[in-house]
Amino acid sequence: MKAIVCKKTGSPKVLNLINVEKPIPNANEVLIKVYASTVTRGDVNLRKIPRFVLYIVGLVIGFKPMDITGVEFAGIIEETGNSVINLKKGDKVFGTTTGLKYGANAEFVSVPEKSKMGVIKKMPDGISFNEAAAIPVGAMTALHLLKKVSEYKNKEVLIYGASGSVGSYAVQIAKYFEANVTGICSTKNISMVNSIGADKVIDYTKEDFTNGNIKYDVIFDAVGKISKSKCKNILKENGSYLSVKNMTKEKADYMELIAEMINEKKLKPIIDKIYSLEEIREAHSYVEQGHKRGNVVVQIINE
Repeated sequence: MKAIVCKKTGSPKVLNLINVEKPIPNANEVLIKVYASTVTRGDVNLRKIPRFVLYIVGLVIGFKPMDITGVEFAGIIEETGNSVINLKKGDKVFGTTTGLKYGANAEFVSVPEKSKMGVIKKMPDGISFNEAAAIPVGAMTALHLLKKVSEYKNKEVLIYGASGSVGSYAVQIAKYFEANVTGICSTKNISMVNSIGADKVIDYTKEDFTNGNIKYDVIFDAVGKISKSKCKNILKENGSYLSVKNMTKEKADYMELIAEMINEKKLKPIIDKIYSLEEIREAHSYVEQGHKRGNVVVQIINE
């Protein structure tokens, strides 16, 4: 099968499309024919971290550096191990390869039905493989961090970086929780952030949001570029500051709620660009620039 292999640190040039052996699922795994995957900011960061650092960190938290890239996937189960219970051949699924050595920028990927780090779930109806692949990491990150606050109804929530992957999901999830949402983004993304439900959008290139008159119950830094101290003038005394710099988790119940939101038409992925496996270096270069809108998809099979 074709796969994107990365065995050293560096620029996108270290990514190579080569033929490797098709994986054979273990008893607790399913083999997925991958229709779509993604390139995330996390993928870019992993490519740039020295491999020996990844090995050391991996020993502590229990994973190995990825030899095949790509954390998110959507596809169809082609084969199941004999101890798999709730999934079957032919199921359309989406999820993550978090903690695995072999990722989803490939024609096939084998993942556990249940994992300590990653997740897999049947795809909701009415979405494409490209859309499904773009959901898990960004949506679960946003949901995990937003769940640190217990009540959102009628609360004032500010999302900094509202046009990115995590930010665009945070806007929609906060609205689902009945918050009043203000999104911060650049001029070119204002209409998009409005379209996903933000009550107000501030253009950071024209206005310093930290000098506004509104004080917020929750400030969510979805890109890791601001600090709590920078926002102290607009954060309520007992308000909450959330940041993607904090640790997050992937949970099956997160995917359940996300699927519910998708079915209720309350959540949709924003796809900026679509690349092929052959264009993986271009995809990494684009994401590395830091200006993507929503998500970048790697389409492996054309629907």
